[in-house]
Amino acid sequence: QVQLVESGGGLVQAGGSLRLSCVTSGVIFSVYTLDWHRQAPGKQRELVASINNAGDPMYADSVKGRFTISRDNAKNTAYLQMSSLKPEDTAVYYCRLPRHNKWGQGTQVTVSS
Repeated sequence: QVQLVESGGGLVQAGGSLRLSCVTSGVIFSVYTLDWHRQAPGKQRELVASINNAGDPMYADSVKGRFTISRDNAKNTAYLQMSSLKPEDTAVYYCRLPRHNKWGQGTQVTVSS
């Protein structure tokens, strides 16, 4: 059974940093691409960043230069390092394994101005 569990969210002031973690189980994590998405209140869920099995990252324009996605295959874990946070980054952040279309439960990130 494939499972994803996010952690690391919280309340931070604008300009601050947070690191999100996504621990996977039930899958050979090293083989697959993993995405981070977010959903703000009243808005559609959007793709934030993606990392393939070779470790190549991709970022949405809105977070490029501020967020860094990475993975540790030995720990079956992906990370999203978020810096220079803005109030508009406030959302529930989800990780996903697109090949399995499996999502985590989400972790809330709130950035105060």
